[in-house]
Amino acid sequence: MVNIISIISKYLILIFMGLYVWKCFSYFTAHTAAKRKSNLNHQIVYIFIIHALCHVCMYFNTMNKDIVLYYLVEILIAILYILIFHEVYKEASRLITNNIAFLMLIGYTILFRLSPALARKQFILATVALVITSFLPAVMKRLPKLKEWGVGYAIAGIAFLLMVFLPHVGVEVNGSRNWINLFGLGIQPMEIVKILFILFIASSLVKLETVKELFINAIVAAVFCLILVAEKDFGAMFIFYVCYVLMVYLATSRTTILILGIGLIVGGVFGMYALFKDTSFFSHILVRVEAWKDPFKFQSTGGYQVCESLFAIGTGGLTGTGLGKGMPYLIPVAESDFIFAAICEEMGVIFGLALLLIYVSSFIAIINIAMRCKEPFYKYMTFGMAMCYIIQVFLNVGGTVKFIPSTGVTLPLVSYGLSSVFSTLIMFSMIQYTYILVSKEASEAEDEKESILQYYERKAAEKAGGVPGEGEY
Repeated sequence: MVNIISIISKYLILIFMGLYVWKCFSYFTAHTAAKRKSNLNHQIVYIFIIHALCHVCMYFNTMNKDIVLYYLVEILIAILYILIFHEVYKEASRLITNNIAFLMLIGYTILFRLSPALARKQFILATVALVITSFLPAVMKRLPKLKEWGVGYAIAGIAFLLMVFLPHVGVEVNGSRNWINLFGLGIQPMEIVKILFILFIASSLVKLETVKELFINAIVAAVFCLILVAEKDFGAMFIFYVCYVLMVYLATSRTTILILGIGLIVGGVFGMYALFKDTSFFSHILVRVEAWKDPFKFQSTGGYQVCESLFAIGTGGLTGTGLGKGMPYLIPVAESDFIFAAICEEMGVIFGLALLLIYVSSFIAIINIAMRCKEPFYKYMTFGMAMCYIIQVFLNVGGTVKFIPSTGVTLPLVSYGLSSVFSTLIMFSMIQYTYILVSKEASEAEDEKESILQYYERKAAEKAGGVPGEGEY
């Protein structure tokens, strides 16, 4: 009986996951507000059903009674977040809010499967972050001069990045010195600095008038990237670099920017390899590259992570072993860097692909917001955050499935890590503010259009003699 319930739950999860993804994309093709609202309401129902089925499956496979309590608390916070956020910000994007709630719930579920202690810590800290970041749209509304603080963003970002080199503060993890320890709490400065970096670029591009200004802007951006290279955090450096190139391209519409950007990154990689290949500076990167090229050749050493990741995905197959029936704990750092492999093992490759489509739907929604925004600063800011978000997904999943070398980048809102969750929630809250601006701009444009139509209708009526004109009473 237990096996039957577990198997039925597993397949129902996949069915409702497919329905949720369908609603993500049918939202964009809906022609009426009522249809879009219906799609979003259905999404909320599917979120709760999927989450409930995940816990049913996990309970019958592990018989851990704590699962019921965790389900009730998690779903309560999700309901409160969705209801309160949209009660306060009536014009915010419900699609983005739904996806945030869904991804965080999936993260809690898989983390509980891997380590209940980590799941508890993630849930508590993420809930606090959720509350704090929910105030951001209201704060941004009261700070109209955000676009004028470009120098401040640059100074704060560079200073925060340099903290990793302070003795007794900076911490080296997996070959990269990109963590700091403050009051016993591990923080990855890059996660917060990437927001400051995007704000700096957006602020600079708004004021951009000459090639000299673009050159100065590029030098400051290069300082950020060089510090990340010194930290040996090449995944973060790639995110910063690509965001910069694409944001400048958006602002200038010059194809030469893209060509030059690609040429510089390719030349930089080969140049640094030639300079540091015989030193220890690149040692951990070379290990990851060798593991990527042939992980099974180095299975007992540098290729162990990738091999276990591929074994897990292969073991799960299309439909997964079922929550609680696999062995995801054999995957090194399964709670962060390789959490996608853990998801695919127990929930299936179909579920994993559907999860990626949810990320893509959020990305499309954010790009849509950016392109519709008339205010340049918020347009560039939102676009930069969209690119940062989707590149991070690409780097994490690409490293997990051996498409690219592993970079140590987390999967947004799903992987364990306060810094990553907090920074992602900050970005989404700032994006919500842009969406509120776009809604306001659309409303004002509609009012203006209506006023113009009323004016011409009145003039036509006056000309026909149906309505007295001014001064005719």
